[in-house]
Amino acid sequence: MLKLCVLVSGGGTNLQAIIDNIANGIIPDTEIVGVLSNNRKAFALERAKNHGIPAVCVSPKDYPTRDLFYQAFMETVDRIDPDLIVLAGFLVAIPAPMVQKYQRRIINIHPSLIPSFCGVGYYGLRVHQAALERGVKITGATVHFVDEGTDTGEILMQKAVEVQDKDTPETLQKRVMEEAEWKILPQVIAMAANGTLKIGERT
Repeated sequence: MLKLCVLVSGGGTNLQAIIDNIANGIIPDTEIVGVLSNNRKAFALERAKNHGIPAVCVSPKDYPTRDLFYQAFMETVDRIDPDLIVLAGFLVAIPAPMVQKYQRRIINIHPSLIPSFCGVGYYGLRVHQAALERGVKITGATVHFVDEGTDTGEILMQKAVEVQDKDTPETLQKRVMEEAEWKILPQVIAMAANGTLKIGERT
């Protein structure tokens, strides 16, 4: 059984896609053992609780320094003890010690075709705004391993989405989620569950 910890900051639509795909068997032999957010108002926490999944908030606002927040955050993840950590709209940089400890065991979904529109400052609607301003005809989403950089880890899967003439950042975001993110993130998790994607060893 593959044990997942899903990290979220907002609405949790990708979390819902994972929950649904575990339920319908597309993701086999997998259990979400914890959902962790930096934002206590994140609706994703409600989604988790509605499905009986343990959910916790570790907020940087509750700690006097970033280092103390990171320490509490890592301790919480360690207690959850996952096989795979999934960043599903998580807007906090993962500290280097955690990346090293969970080598090839942290994946992220990013709403563009990396290396386009990625890196520091590219998240949420900003990604889609930048794509429209640049005038690209194709965008999409990418699942990648997390390393010490921002959106620089090994690419695992991508899916393209056509940009339409009348798109706004909001309509493009919605279509990228529906046509790409909610499809490829469950597929990569399923690959980890069935062994076709080799993830790092537990330490």
